[in-house]
Amino acid sequence: MVSLLANAPAQMLPARSLMAFTLASHIILVPLGVALPLITLLMHAYGLRRDDRTALLLARRWSAVMAVQFAIGVVTGTVLSFEFGLLWPRMMGRWGDVFGIGFGVEAWAFFLEAVLLAIYLYGWRRLPSRTHFLLALPLPAAALLGAFGILAANSWMNTPRGFTLDPAGNPVDVKIWKAIFTPMFGPQYWHFVVAMLVTAGYVVAGVYAVGWLRGRRDRYHRLGFTIPFTLAAVFTPVQFVLGDSIARQVFHKQPVKFAAMEMVWKTDTHVPEYLFGRLHPDGSISGGIRIPQLDSLLAGFRPDTRVTGLTSVPASDRPTATQATLAHWTFDIMVGIGSLLALLALWYALIWLRRRRLPAAPWFYRCAAVAGLASVVAVECGWITTEVGRQPWIVYQNMRVAEAVTSTRSTGLWIMFGLVIVVYIVVFASFLAVLLKMSARWRLADESGGPGSPRETPETGTPYGPRSAGSRP
Repeated sequence: MVSLLANAPAQMLPARSLMAFTLASHIILVPLGVALPLITLLMHAYGLRRDDRTALLLARRWSAVMAVQFAIGVVTGTVLSFEFGLLWPRMMGRWGDVFGIGFGVEAWAFFLEAVLLAIYLYGWRRLPSRTHFLLALPLPAAALLGAFGILAANSWMNTPRGFTLDPAGNPVDVKIWKAIFTPMFGPQYWHFVVAMLVTAGYVVAGVYAVGWLRGRRDRYHRLGFTIPFTLAAVFTPVQFVLGDSIARQVFHKQPVKFAAMEMVWKTDTHVPEYLFGRLHPDGSISGGIRIPQLDSLLAGFRPDTRVTGLTSVPASDRPTATQATLAHWTFDIMVGIGSLLALLALWYALIWLRRRRLPAAPWFYRCAAVAGLASVVAVECGWITTEVGRQPWIVYQNMRVAEAVTSTRSTGLWIMFGLVIVVYIVVFASFLAVLLKMSARWRLADESGGPGSPRETPETGTPYGPRSAGSRP
């Protein structure tokens, strides 16, 4: 391990640190960017179908949150796009023609989503109700299209396909469809999309769970909690099935990554499962909870399933013991949080099926308030598992991270890293300040209009129509 670090370029650590920081920051915004349009349109449809002004008010306010989140996401997403070229120019120079189509799709999806979001925001009180809603229907599809582009690029990095190599090692004869629809694309994409739905549902519902705990138990808060939480609860067990599917694909398509995720040192059958623990460079494991034969059983449904170990490849072609431990811990945390969320969803379902009402226990709402943050942590852990488990490859079995890194001096990269941290602190502080100010203004408007009768509604007199001259924008 020491020799591997000694041979690594000086630019590796700052480049990795900068990319990890910006990616981890951007992921905080992604669930709302991908899933909030769908949640908002569900509330909008409910309001139109039931002629419910409270639901329409929630939909309009959520659309404002969408706009703020989209603006911040533009900043963090643009930084990430530039970093691919600035930090990893050799990867983009050699492989850009193969997998760059994914970034192109994401860019088109971004512009489409910006236009649709602008129309949706402008349409309140200005367009007929049916027209306004129908024009907004492509919004979730545009958000999913952006995720399609990014996941196509990332899944290609995990299982590169759609090209042949010439004698100099450069890709030729590129087949775009094979490069997009790689073996890992389907499992990664659907696992990611459902994770976004679950996370956004719990995050939005958590806001109203906090309101419930503070005594605001009107219909506004009940409805604001019920629709996003129900969506998240329905998809939570689905995510377990998809998670099992992607883990099984990793077992077959990236066996060394699977070995890192499960800290399997030597290829063997009847392999035990470790909950947490630490892998050492000599292959020993300390700490954690050992469950005999479970890893083989989970991988192939049989205790005699043969699981490939880390030592099946040279040390230079596999994650280090530290990287394997990190991938294992993040994988276990992700699965652990998913299990707890499944229990919370089951609690909610049992109360609803038996009594046809929301749970009344304060502990349920305390758990629901924490579920959003826990979901974001699970998403972060999933990405860490994906990226760290692939090391040392940036393009699996074709290009190492050390071969792709920039030649820019490490000092310059550290300075850039420091500046990015400062900028991101300002950006996210502004994001939080705007959301808090919007929330305070909405609460004041609700209180001024009396209980259960918010004054600031998206429609005055008629469901849709021109605003009066004295109404606020």
